[in-house]
Amino acid sequence: MDGETPGLFTAVVAVARRDLLLAWKRPGDVLNPLFFFAMVATLFPLAVGPSNEQLEFSGPGVLWAAALLAMLLSLNSLFVSDFEDGSLDQMLVSPQPLPALALGKTLAHWMTSGLPLVLVSPVVALTFRMPVAVVGVLMLTLLLGTISLSLLGAIGAALTVGLHRGTALLSLLVLPFAMPVLIFGARTVSLVATGDSVAGGLYFLAAYAVLIVSIAPFATAAALRISNE
Repeated sequence: MDGETPGLFTAVVAVARRDLLLAWKRPGDVLNPLFFFAMVATLFPLAVGPSNEQLEFSGPGVLWAAALLAMLLSLNSLFVSDFEDGSLDQMLVSPQPLPALALGKTLAHWMTSGLPLVLVSPVVALTFRMPVAVVGVLMLTLLLGTISLSLLGAIGAALTVGLHRGTALLSLLVLPFAMPVLIFGARTVSLVATGDSVAGGLYFLAAYAVLIVSIAPFATAAALRISNE
C-alpha cells in the first residue's frame, strides 16, 4: 500500500546501508582500527623474540587484546556524525522503532570494524606461528566476540554522544562488560593450541552474543533518548 511504513527489517537494512556508504566515502575510519590491530599484533613478536614457545603462549592473549582495543578505537564515532548533522534528531522522531535503527547502525559498525578484524586475523596469526586449526578457532571466537563488542560499544557510544572527551568515559563504560569476552576468547584459543576441548568457550561466546543482541538495541535506544534530553 502507498504510504505504508516500511517493515523493521527494511529499516534496519536501510540504516546499515546508509552507514556503509558513508564509511566507503571515509575509508580512513575503517582502516585506522585495522592498522592498529595489525601493528600491535605484529610488533609484539619483535619485542619478545622469535621463541616458538613464547609466541604460542602469548599469541591468543595479544591478538584478543589488540582486537578489543581496535574496536574501542572505532566506537567513539558511532553516533557522533549523526549528532552533529542532526540525523540523530530525525532518528528519535522517526516512525520506526529506535531500537531497530540503533541495531542497523550497530550492524554497519560491526561490518566496517569487527568483520575486517576477523578477516585479517589469519594473516596476523602467521607472526605467532599458529597452526591452521588454531587460526580457525581464533576466527570463530573473534567473529562471536566482535559482535558482542560492537553491541556493547553502541550502548556506551549512545551514553557519551555529545560529550567532550567522551572517549575515555566510553572505554570505562565498555571495558567491564567486555572483559568476559576477552577472557573466554583468548582462553578458548589457548585451549585448542594445547589440544583441549573448546566447546565450553565457544558456547559461552555464542550465548553472550545472543544475550547482548537481545538487550543492546533497547539499551542503546534508551541511552540515545537520555543523551538527547
